[in-house]
Amino acid sequence: MPIEQLTYAQIAERLGVSAEAARALVKRHRLPRSRSNDGKTLAAIDLEEIRHKPLPARSPRGDHAVTDVIAALKAKVAALEAELAKAEERSAGHRADFEHERERADRLVTTQDKLVAELEALRSLLETAEQAARLVTSRRWREMSWGERWRWLRTTG
Repeated sequence: MPIEQLTYAQIAERLGVSAEAARALVKRHRLPRSRSNDGKTLAAIDLEEIRHKPLPARSPRGDHAVTDVIAALKAKVAALEAELAKAEERSAGHRADFEHERERADRLVTTQDKLVAELEALRSLLETAEQAARLVTSRRWREMSWGERWRWLRTTG
């Protein structure tokens, strides 16, 4: 048979394979290629010389039929969906616990803020009292009039 100029689609049709398989075959045999006027690739090929026999279709796992694989995958998907539903039920209870604990933590933070404010006020009051106590020494006390002493005692006592 003479050498023919065929497109990948024509080669695929004659050999009973896909266009991608035909392209791979031309590439593997390093056949000369050129472009036609319509932009398609033409390969110079002698179909008698190639003697290509396509492999029979088979499943990716050997002897298992494709339907068996699909059924197994569907069963696995169903099992995973059931497991997901159980996990969502468990997480609903955990979510309620989380919300309760978050509210409790918010209340504790509010209480802590109030206590910190009270503590700051008490520290300020203590500092004022300490300053007032430091101002009056025994020498200063002797120099104070009785009116000043009474005022001092009322403000500090």
